[in-house]
Amino acid sequence: MRVVIADDERIARGRLRHLLTGQPGVEIVGECANGHQTVRMLSQRNVDVLFLDIQMPGIDGMGVAKSIPRDRAPLIVFVTAYDEYAIEAFAVRAFDYLLKPFDRERFSQTLDHLRNELARGQDAASSTRLMSMMRALERGPERLAIRNRGNVLVVDVGSIDWIEAADNYVCVHCGATTHVLRETLNALESRLDAARFVRIHRSAIVSISRIREIQPWFRGDSRVVLEGGTTLTLSRTYRDRVTGRLFGGVPGASESTQPIVNVQAIKKASL
Repeated sequence: MRVVIADDERIARGRLRHLLTGQPGVEIVGECANGHQTVRMLSQRNVDVLFLDIQMPGIDGMGVAKSIPRDRAPLIVFVTAYDEYAIEAFAVRAFDYLLKPFDRERFSQTLDHLRNELARGQDAASSTRLMSMMRALERGPERLAIRNRGNVLVVDVGSIDWIEAADNYVCVHCGATTHVLRETLNALESRLDAARFVRIHRSAIVSISRIREIQPWFRGDSRVVLEGGTTLTLSRTYRDRVTGRLFGGVPGASESTQPIVNVQAIKKASL
């Protein structure tokens, strides 16, 4: 079992190394402190198992998973201190998910399962798993896990109207309810399905299905009116991206010919 450990925390890498050292048939072929190093190592070496932290500088763990060449697909065990990623990890069919701090017994169970999987023939199984993982990552998660007073609340992404930045947190607006998630807007945007959500401002993402109207505003900006009446600013920086999503494939439709855009009419015309 050729293993790579990828974690930006030296102590965390050391603990995994300690747990793996002396295990029969296990060879640690490398350690990485960030996503870029991990991608580079996986492209250069044959690896059976990747113990992968999710929150790392440069490229996070999910980004690493998307970057793995299909002919070098290891079994991925996500290792993280944040349980809000658990649902997404299993959605992309990771082999296992270790929540820090985990004990030796829990780690031994994972190792036994890895051995059994490799004994059945890793190449075909891991290739199928990686393709499923990449398809799921491209679609984005169907649910978000949000910590709330010690509990974990599962939110269907289909219920989200819009999301706004609040420093290192985001406020997820679902109708009359607002949830606070400990994550940056950039990080959350990278996980969401680009076919369902669009950035309209440096501090706001909206669900495309909730956009009702786009109105002209000042200095190249516009106003986005959502179903329910919420009005947000569409920055000119993101205007082309938004109108491209809305007008794509609709003959004769353009922002210049329709200064006030009735999005519902455009949606019907595209069907």
